[in-house]
Amino acid sequence: MQDVSQSRPARAPGRRICGRRRNTFLGATLASLALAALTTGSTTLSIATRASAGPAAVPGDSSLAACRIPAGLGVQMSEGLPTPPGYAHSTGIVRALTLMIDFPDAVGSGTALSRYKEFFPQTSDWFRNASYGRLDYRPEAPIPQWLRMPKAFSAYGIERGSPYEPGYHRLVQDMVAAAGSRVNFSKYDLVNVLVTPNAGPSALDTVLSVTFSGNEEAPYADGVPLSNTSFVYSRQDDGSGSYGETGYRVLPHENGHVFGLPDLYTAQGGGAVGHWDIMSEDWGANNDMLGWHKWKLGWLDNSQVACVTGTGTGQYVLSPLATEGGPKLLFVPVTKDSGYAVEVRTQAGNDGAVCKPGVLIYHVEANVDTGRGPVNVSDSTPNTGGCTRRPNVNAELSDAPYTTGETFVDRASGVRVAVTGVDGMGNYHVRVERP
Repeated sequence: MQDVSQSRPARAPGRRICGRRRNTFLGATLASLALAALTTGSTTLSIATRASAGPAAVPGDSSLAACRIPAGLGVQMSEGLPTPPGYAHSTGIVRALTLMIDFPDAVGSGTALSRYKEFFPQTSDWFRNASYGRLDYRPEAPIPQWLRMPKAFSAYGIERGSPYEPGYHRLVQDMVAAAGSRVNFSKYDLVNVLVTPNAGPSALDTVLSVTFSGNEEAPYADGVPLSNTSFVYSRQDDGSGSYGETGYRVLPHENGHVFGLPDLYTAQGGGAVGHWDIMSEDWGANNDMLGWHKWKLGWLDNSQVACVTGTGTGQYVLSPLATEGGPKLLFVPVTKDSGYAVEVRTQAGNDGAVCKPGVLIYHVEANVDTGRGPVNVSDSTPNTGGCTRRPNVNAELSDAPYTTGETFVDRASGVRVAVTGVDGMGNYHVRVERP
């Protein structure tokens, strides 16, 4: 995430801001519309927390040591392993407090529960599928009505989002006071605030949705910091008719930050990763998460990951990422904090937008900030325009996977990854060469 507005002042020394600007395709009539910024304020808490995201190193997994590229020092939401403390845990039962709020100058349109149903159970289902059932995401709405704020929306000065600045502090404090004894914030692992859609501008003009994750500036309620909190504004409805099916996806994206994941698109849009991870493009047709993120979140076992070190040639078999079990991820370290990940993506599970199944290869860097390109997908067929015409999908990278007979080559390091075939079980066979 880069600077969130041309008019915003430069950030102060020592203050971390994760801001992002994204561009996406909005169907035939809105294909050139550039979306405005959406931000995440993230730091690592210095206080003790209940749990941390990501897999922990366990005895006997020394073969993976070279592939556990460490989080970069001072890097915002690094792709390194493991995820540092301060974020919500990403396996087991996660209790998600969900509040629907409105304002005197933006009275809730429809019922609060109708707003809730825009996101649930879809979000829970998405996480269950993506995690192979390892994340039991349980949303709770103890106040099923709109929670009215005491001030007008305009009085809080909410713009494009930033860390917990005075306006957000006031909003959260008023929200906690309005909830009163009806909510015990200490019972929950994360907080979702679903704002009435008529508060603020349309998401087609300015995306306000924001997540504060692992944030040391968080206000407290019931003795705990509200450090992993997502706010969702407006509706990401481009008029293509897909909102009912895919409009919820902004929430699992925002919650991805709560689990410690960075933004994968940059100020130029989704050209680095395309639609291959919900942390890149969360509008439009369904898609899953990268295998690297699934390992980082603890959804893949160490036994499902192969660390390709040393020199010479090795043969490997990978099963589709959407299916449970089997070998899922190869990682080829190139430097101490970067390398290439290799996985198989097919049209199954959460990957409804896949139009060219095959072997996806991407570069991961642990020392690159969120929103500045920590992951870059290699396009097997560059400059073709892609194979999809679905709205809100980065078309150019839609045909990025490599298929039988195709080879990825990194000339700088000499790494070569060749797809040698697909067996009758749908597993892909690949050959990796390191000089």
